[in-house]
Amino acid sequence: MATDVLFEIRKKLEPHVGERIKLKANRGRRKTYEKEGILESIYPSIFVIRVDEQNYFQRLSFSYADVLTETVELSFGEEIRRRSVSM
Repeated sequence: MATDVLFEIRKKLEPHVGERIKLKANRGRRKTYEKEGILESIYPSIFVIRVDEQNYFQRLSFSYADVLTETVELSFGEEIRRRSVSM
């Protein structure tokens, strides 16, 4: 059952590969950060977001379970302020 939900989250993310994405991640104990980047790739267990900073870039990876448990909230493209992926 949980596998089906994670698969659905992955299916919702697949059409957005290469698009601009905004993420809000909760890393515990009041450590929350917001970043904007590009959804770079989708894998069976994780997805990767490329964040471009001033003079460098970094890649952040998250699992689909992070989206399910609302540890990570995602918003896409023109709808960054209005739409997020969640279950």
